[in-house]
Amino acid sequence: MKQVYFLLSVLAVGFLSGCGKGGDRGELVGVPARSFRAEVPYGMVYIPGGSFLMGQTDQDVTFAQIEQTKQVTLPPFFMDQTEISNSQYRQFVNWVRDSIAITNYVSDDKYYLKAGKGATPNPSGKKYINWAYVKKYPVMSAGRGKGAAANASKLQGMYYQGDDRIFDRDELDVRLLKYNYALEDLRSAANYHNDKSKKRSDFILRDTVPVYPDTLVWLSDFSYAANEPMTEGYFSHPAFRNYPVVGVTWRQARAFTVWRTRYNEAYKDSRKMPHRSPYNLPTEAEFEYAARGGRIGTDYPWGGPYPKNAKGCLLANFKPGRGNYTDDGGAYTVNVKSYFPNDFGLYNMAGNVAEWTLSAFDESASTFVHDLAPTFNYEAKANEPEVMKRKVVRGGSWKDIGFFLQNSKRTYEYQDTAKSYIGFRCVTHFLGRDITDKR
Repeated sequence: MKQVYFLLSVLAVGFLSGCGKGGDRGELVGVPARSFRAEVPYGMVYIPGGSFLMGQTDQDVTFAQIEQTKQVTLPPFFMDQTEISNSQYRQFVNWVRDSIAITNYVSDDKYYLKAGKGATPNPSGKKYINWAYVKKYPVMSAGRGKGAAANASKLQGMYYQGDDRIFDRDELDVRLLKYNYALEDLRSAANYHNDKSKKRSDFILRDTVPVYPDTLVWLSDFSYAANEPMTEGYFSHPAFRNYPVVGVTWRQARAFTVWRTRYNEAYKDSRKMPHRSPYNLPTEAEFEYAARGGRIGTDYPWGGPYPKNAKGCLLANFKPGRGNYTDDGGAYTVNVKSYFPNDFGLYNMAGNVAEWTLSAFDESASTFVHDLAPTFNYEAKANEPEVMKRKVVRGGSWKDIGFFLQNSKRTYEYQDTAKSYIGFRCVTHFLGRDITDKR
């Protein structure tokens, strides 16, 4: 008898649960949605939300007007553990290169996705590249692979031609590598959201950006310096694959974040990939908060008031003394995972390369930005004055003295300028209150 009652109870539970899933029975249950699970993106670390004192910790008369102390609060976000390396940026360059090669030169249906059986053809006629096939049969790979051998004659237009050639070598014409993208300017849209004369297209930013780094910065940044080896090999030689990419403008860095977002979105239909907020450059508040590593009132990411530890070891890659560049372990840049990370697990938040932020530079920004997730953004047009194109640069670099490595120090560079000492890293915002919140 007990077995009969047990079976009846099991059937009743199954029936009731089935009713709940089968319909809402007229109750307000919300729209169906797939479950969300928090996951730290590959190569990033989780930065918990919190408040901190942003700005200088020691009185500095020279910079007192542009580094005023202000308590601000930031929601949680993810940040790249290291600066974007040459290898990571080359993935972007190669993607653009292969896209152009397949679309404009090869024009072979083998490289495009084929509609499945019974699938409705794309009404626009747009075709999408099959990147799994490209990975298996590279369209350009120095004569290796079935695809490269068959396409060699078609790809001649991607190499330098005529007098631009040296020793008749097939060298990629990097001027062809341009990335087209569009972004919503949400700030402008918010400013004009009551203006009925505005259209959505008025708030869409469209840009075409050359993606190849300016390798000549190793010579143009210095009046008289024998940096030809760095120009010739820094971005291309495997010895530097895990060194920070340089020679990248602010516009190129932002284009990279757009590409990285789209590259990630290509996998969002898979149940194995969680939905993720778009990638972006960090605001200067996010950068300083992350650099401090949760410490209060400290001058450097490692917490101490000096760029050396108690044993006299230098803690970052910068310009010690009067120019003893190699005392810290590197004459120029070093591997992105050099030195000890800060308390958030971030490497080289001071030194190695200074880093682009999303924020526009204004000397008095700290006086008018909000104290909750503050930033000052401005989308400068090509015909606007240069002063409107200033972007905040943070962290100090391999060629800077220790003063510029301090957490609070802010400077700027123009958005179309590339330097041998400026790189970047990305952030993506955490969707939710806290990564440990299971509700």
